Amino acid sequence: MLNIGLLGCGRIGAVHAASIRRQAQARVAAVADAVPAAAEALAESAGATVMDSDALINSPDVDAVVIGTPTDTHFDLIHGAAAAGKAIFCEKPIDMSADRIRDCSRAVQAARVPFMTAFNRRFDPSFANLQARLAAGEIGQTEIVTILSRDPSPPPLQYIKSSGGIFRDMMIHDLDMARFLLGEEPIQVFAVGSALVDADIGAAGDVDTAAVTLTTASGKICQISNSRRATYGYDQRIEVHGSGGMLRAANVHENTVEAATGSGFQTAPAKHFFLERYERAYAREMAHFIDAVSHGTQPSPGIEDGLRAQVLADAATLSWQEGVPVQVT
Repeated sequence: MLNIGLLGCGRIGAVHAASIRRQAQARVAAVADAVPAAAEALAESAGATVMDSDALINSPDVDAVVIGTPTDTHFDLIHGAAAAGKAIFCEKPIDMSADRIRDCSRAVQAARVPFMTAFNRRFDPSFANLQARLAAGEIGQTEIVTILSRDPSPPPLQYIKSSGGIFRDMMIHDLDMARFLLGEEPIQVFAVGSALVDADIGAAGDVDTAAVTLTTASGKICQISNSRRATYGYDQRIEVHGSGGMLRAANVHENTVEAATGSGFQTAPAKHFFLERYERAYAREMAHFIDAVSHGTQPSPGIEDGLRAQVLADAATLSWQEGVPVQVT
């Protein structure tokens, strides 16, 4: 039985607790949160003990930690968990600074503890199926990848101000997916962005509508399109065109019923919230982490994947700010 300590008992913490409860070989042993009521509520539902974060990390009754706290707390928690010899599952982004992520990476490597960056979209059944078939050569050599991600509505303005910007907050998932599908590292990033959904987002120094082009050394291209507005639901699509064909993963709808009348064909809306859309992905990523730690193997994506996505997000931010392509090393 793998005893897991949950750091952060908010929305994502509750999701991870539910995923852990699905696994017969793991349990939520302890929880910690800066808000005592949140910790008590999750502890009661999970049958866990409430601790402060330091006690949880250093508890001999905790084998692994799941970090679902605000990003600015990750650095210290990762260092503490690594020093305590705990396996680590950490929400993205690991940190807003690539240099600080490198520091975390050194600590994790020195401690030789498993580390997983929570890029849950790799574990979406359709996206994972697409990537596996792509890697198997079903459509030949990859030529161009297209990723579309559009949220139903923007998050609160206060969140925008502390998020690090759309490229580091929202698009970082797509940047990781680009690496997952391209099979080689992008060496150039060009980004554009506008505030078309909410002028206050622009006034806060961010954009709500953005596009990025990534190019690899061999010439492969990835196009990413993001918007903070989609009136028809949570829009998540991928298309990969190759030398021998095309693979495409469509949206997940509320149901699969299609109506046909004289006015045309009608389907159900796309699922409206990311927790619903990626419910299975969250469960699958946690199952992967638990299985890897239980068998003494390194989970994937690891800390270096978190770093590479952050480097791309930083390059996209710089490209948008300066209006020029940015080389990535």
